[in-house]
Amino acid sequence: MAGTAPARREIAGRSIRWDETRARAAYDDGWWCKQTLADLLREEAATNPDRVLVREGAIEVTAAGLLARANKLAQAMLARMEPGSAVTFMLPNWHEAAEIYLGATLAGMVVNPVLPSLRDHDLGFILADVGSRMVFVPSDFRKCDYGAMLARVAETMDVPPEVVILRGEAGEHTAYDALFAEQGNAALPELEADAVRMIMYTSGTTGSPKGVMHTHNTLHALIRQLGQSWLIEPGDKYLVPSPISHIGGSIYAFEMPLMLGTTCVLMEQWNAVEAMPIFTSERITHMAGATPFLEQLLAAARDAGTDLPDLKLFICGGASVPPSLIYEASDYFAKACVSRVYGSTEVPVTTTGVIDRTDVKHAAETDGKPGIADVRLGEADEICMKGPQMLVGYSNPEADEKAFDADGYYRSGDQGQWIDGDYLVVSGRIKDIIIRHGENIAPKEIEDLLVEHPGVSEIAIVGLPDERTGERACAVIVPVAGQTPPDLAAIRALLDARGVARFKIPEQVEIWDSLPKNEAGKVVKHKMRTTLTGE
Repeated sequence: MAGTAPARREIAGRSIRWDETRARAAYDDGWWCKQTLADLLREEAATNPDRVLVREGAIEVTAAGLLARANKLAQAMLARMEPGSAVTFMLPNWHEAAEIYLGATLAGMVVNPVLPSLRDHDLGFILADVGSRMVFVPSDFRKCDYGAMLARVAETMDVPPEVVILRGEAGEHTAYDALFAEQGNAALPELEADAVRMIMYTSGTTGSPKGVMHTHNTLHALIRQLGQSWLIEPGDKYLVPSPISHIGGSIYAFEMPLMLGTTCVLMEQWNAVEAMPIFTSERITHMAGATPFLEQLLAAARDAGTDLPDLKLFICGGASVPPSLIYEASDYFAKACVSRVYGSTEVPVTTTGVIDRTDVKHAAETDGKPGIADVRLGEADEICMKGPQMLVGYSNPEADEKAFDADGYYRSGDQGQWIDGDYLVVSGRIKDIIIRHGENIAPKEIEDLLVEHPGVSEIAIVGLPDERTGERACAVIVPVAGQTPPDLAAIRALLDARGVARFKIPEQVEIWDSLPKNEAGKVVKHKMRTTLTGE
């Protein structure tokens, strides 16, 4: 059942879903408060100025250093735009992202992290949809000229953002270092803890990405939950190879160091072999990642002859997690709890896993118990949830209509079942999303582009199991009579030309005479998967 129109509240220029009862309970229970991350940064810089919050290779970001740099960026932002404006960063796991994130926070801006793997097609949509005023990008990363890409995207926009270039020549754009030479003395705004502070885009089931809005308080509740559930103590160290533009990477890199006293150790690109000396030298205590991360970590640790004695917790999620992998890793690592968890950008860490080495069975075979989220199963066993860490709506309010039920629960689109009372198992998906290497792919978005090929009469893209990536995208094509359908190389060329991110491009093509459909004419994708997998 679609949600009824909730009460809405205008805060700092943005309209959000507002449930007064939920808000009062969150404040009363201590999940929400009036303190913001900006307050915590100032406190940490005053009391522990030399404490390292973020490390990238030999670069250390201390509390005092981060506050100084963030203050400079906040002044540069306030000289250009009003508080509440959107500031985008599209960066690898670089330490400057923490400066930008906190600078935007101090200035009262809304931060908009974007994956650096996205290209013109997705980036142009996101920048326009969020109304970005500044976008921070590398000069060059993995053979992509970001300045040139942003110049192309800007030509399609009525009001393009200012482009700021990091670690390279800025050309026609603004150099990152130049922002720190500017002089500004504007008064920093007083922050409202219930205001939107992050908009993170996730693949929409109907094609276009959707902007998930989180406030200071929804993120505060999330981090406090993790502090109670994930064996986190001040001084612990998180290895963060997952993208900082994902909800997981962002909270480990930007929120936890200030809220829970941890240190974030960034890896620009995941390489399990290269991670081994980092685990040893930094005495890494925590890591999270999708299935391939854990598989590769386990293999590299075995090859290196170490059981990672400092590792306390590995959280595995974002894709199908084989129970055998959890059993194997739990058995091998000296003292680490290894557990599956379940969540989404909309309701992060819906289940907190099973953090108990004496109960590996439930850690391996279920997705754990709900944390602070209230979880129930709706129609067709759809997992529905709400809680203090839940989004406050999408940036486009029209997207809210089908996302919430009549009682205000977020409809995940995933199917689940309860095991042994209150352990949740995600058993399937209702929403037509493919999860490849932890990245969400909306098939319709790609189908809509490929159906334009003259050799394609009909097309449907489905996710198939893949040992390396969790799932791979398979394009099933019904060709136009007398025309040659595109092969894999042609599909790649077409989508590359449209500026589609590489991770969204299908890895398999099948040619069929027709697609299976129901009486209403809708393609029945579960039948396609059964045919393709033989299961």
